[in-house]
Amino acid sequence: MEIIVAKHSGFCFGVDKAVKTAFSVQCDGRVFTLGQLIHNAQVTEALRRKGIKPIDDIDELKENDCVIIRAHGVGRDVYERLNARNVRILDATCPYVRRIHEIVRKKHEEGYKIVIVGDPSHPEVRGINGWCGGKALIVSDEEEAESIQPSDDRVCVVAQTTFRRSNYDAIYETLKKKFAFALKFDTICNATVERQTAAAELSKAADAMIVIGGKNSSNTQKLYEICRQYCPQTYLVENADELPLFDKNNIKTVGITAGASTPEWVIKEVILRMEDMTNRQNGEIDFSKALEESFTELRTNEIVKGKIIGYNNNDVFVDLGYKADGIIPLDEFLDDPDFDPERDLKPGTEIEAIVTKLNDGEGNVALSKKKVDSIRGFEELENAFKNQLPVDVIVKEAVKGGLVAEYKGIRVFIPASQVNDRFVRDLTPYVGRKIKIKITELANRRRIVGSARSIIEEEKKRKAEAFWSEVEEGKEYTGKVKSLTKFGAFVDLGGVDGLIHISELSWKKIKDPSEVLKVGDTVTVRVIGVDRENGKISLSYRKPEDNPWYNIEEKYHVGDEVTGTIKRIVPFGVFVELEEGVEGLVHISQISNVRLTKPDEVLSVGQQVQMKVMEVNPEIKKISLSIKEVKPIDPVREGEGTTDAADEDVSGGHTEEMTNTIGELINEKK
Repeated sequence: MEIIVAKHSGFCFGVDKAVKTAFSVQCDGRVFTLGQLIHNAQVTEALRRKGIKPIDDIDELKENDCVIIRAHGVGRDVYERLNARNVRILDATCPYVRRIHEIVRKKHEEGYKIVIVGDPSHPEVRGINGWCGGKALIVSDEEEAESIQPSDDRVCVVAQTTFRRSNYDAIYETLKKKFAFALKFDTICNATVERQTAAAELSKAADAMIVIGGKNSSNTQKLYEICRQYCPQTYLVENADELPLFDKNNIKTVGITAGASTPEWVIKEVILRMEDMTNRQNGEIDFSKALEESFTELRTNEIVKGKIIGYNNNDVFVDLGYKADGIIPLDEFLDDPDFDPERDLKPGTEIEAIVTKLNDGEGNVALSKKKVDSIRGFEELENAFKNQLPVDVIVKEAVKGGLVAEYKGIRVFIPASQVNDRFVRDLTPYVGRKIKIKITELANRRRIVGSARSIIEEEKKRKAEAFWSEVEEGKEYTGKVKSLTKFGAFVDLGGVDGLIHISELSWKKIKDPSEVLKVGDTVTVRVIGVDRENGKISLSYRKPEDNPWYNIEEKYHVGDEVTGTIKRIVPFGVFVELEEGVEGLVHISQISNVRLTKPDEVLSVGQQVQMKVMEVNPEIKKISLSIKEVKPIDPVREGEGTTDAADEDVSGGHTEEMTNTIGELINEKK
């Protein structure tokens, strides 16, 4: 009876890494997983026996407790809450998920709206949303995408790692029609699709199929349904004890696959039990001794070179030029956030490793890449320290006083004062990131200290020199808002800070810069002043085309009749708003045909009036208007109507000259 194991089965390497992290943890205090690590009864029970329990409420944690973050990952706020409780964090976030976190964090800071395609209740999706402040738009299907109202937003689109690719592509096509600009990232892990495809192909060729996994696992149930579709004799087992007895006369080939929540050791146990059953039935010999003898030309702890043959969810296979292949655990590659298996594990790629076992129990040479990296890494760090060369390290943990980073498996400590050129209160966002440092102290392998500050300062100095060499008024630059004050906003232009005065933030009148900008915004600004002597740059955020006076002469012409609202009354006239940001002046002489003492004799603030345009001068932002040219507004004074009538009577019917003097008239009255 031939036993064939599906090419893709069992743990994806993200889950495998989380499980191995949990089983290898060493902590003086209590140990918890943040949520259930995986949905597998054997793993859960094994962790419980080790004293590791799942926990959902962070408030239950005490100082010095140890917390394992599962492969799904968590949001930035969770890291902050955990650090506030002074607990030890073991981060087992899947590298693929961590990459999504970094994409979301970066694009959110650049001003993009984040769209997550996935299940809003899934812990992975909730964790991703935590890296943009919980402000992401979450879309689970095409119908939800269609219901989104169109907007001018720039969006960054990512998907839950287990989302179906065809559905993701369809949703993205819809999203492109809803937003001004949509940037898509391929964040789907192929492990689920590969596992189901491999199981389907194997079940077509096998006489019987064994699906290993928890009976309450939806992933395992799906595999069972797929296999049963092509192979009626398909069995679902949780462990080796549930294996059925096969009729060796009718069953020649048995295929084995496993769900994503099935540990490797459970799969191996099933395979060994079936091999034992086969050997007993067919009287086959045990080749383990012969295989071990074939490795006699190799030595333990020997550094060897080989070429990558391929990889699966657990191991990387290496051709050593011997009868047997070497195997490197895949999790030795996963600490690098830039790791891409399709690129870095391409067949034919040369790799260096150390022999740890001549026989890993399955006829393979057990290898370690990390141990070689550690040896080579220390040599490289010594050279970097001697010649003051920069190196890239991966931040593993934020601790009291700074960051713990790794360079090819070697611990490097970065003091908090050397993380940046400015004070950083919260160091947790650096965890999982790759940063460039210089080695400032190297006593031995246990005491290596680095600094990112010196590199940042050097880079800023270089950028500043380049900036001052070419800056001139009128040039546009893209920068990030660094801080806000009552009088304006400071913008980092790349090594040099410039000031946008509050008057240059908007064409409208604003009371505070926060009405327009916030810290962290990416902005495009125009240089309006350069003071090289004092190192000051004046900027403008206002765009000329947004100026309400822009091309004003094309909107208003001499002789046009217009309507406006009186905004201010002054002794010499009234200012009338024609549109937002544009006011014209009606001089007091252009209000009435009657001489006015003050404009408020006939006009009031808020009153709408009709006027004629008399002059347009865009250079000094002046528009002269006249009310009386359209319809004069004359005052109504007490007794004015009677006097007018008398005047009309006198002027119309009395023609006799007045000869009496004023003195005579006074005397007559006496």
